[in-house]
Amino acid sequence: MEQDSPKKQSRLKSFAVAFRGLKIIFVGERNFRIQLLLGLFAVIACFFFQVTTSEWIVVLLLIAVILSTEALNTCIEYICDYISPEYHHMIKKIKDVAAGAVLLCVIIAVVITCIIFIPYIHNMLSVGVR
Repeated sequence: MEQDSPKKQSRLKSFAVAFRGLKIIFVGERNFRIQLLLGLFAVIACFFFQVTTSEWIVVLLLIAVILSTEALNTCIEYICDYISPEYHHMIKKIKDVAAGAVLLCVIIAVVITCIIFIPYIHNMLSVGVR
């Protein structure tokens, strides 16, 4: 039996490390789990309303951006807590800005999601009323 090349083993190890990181954030971060659940609702809504391919792409990108931003925010928090376990006003600013980045992505995602889904909801309600 042939052994895997060092490059292939390295790639497999990279995937294992990445999945371990996803497990860490999933288990340890309530906001990540909430955002993942909301993303799942958005995917279900895409199936339900039979949105266009372009709308699917936008929704999936929004989910990826929010989850990735939350993961980066968590990394920043971990680094800050490691560097300065005690309170420091600059660490607070860094954490606040990182959290603000997540919030900004969420707000924009909500606006875009409304732009996508409100016409479908409106159409469904108008058909149901007649």
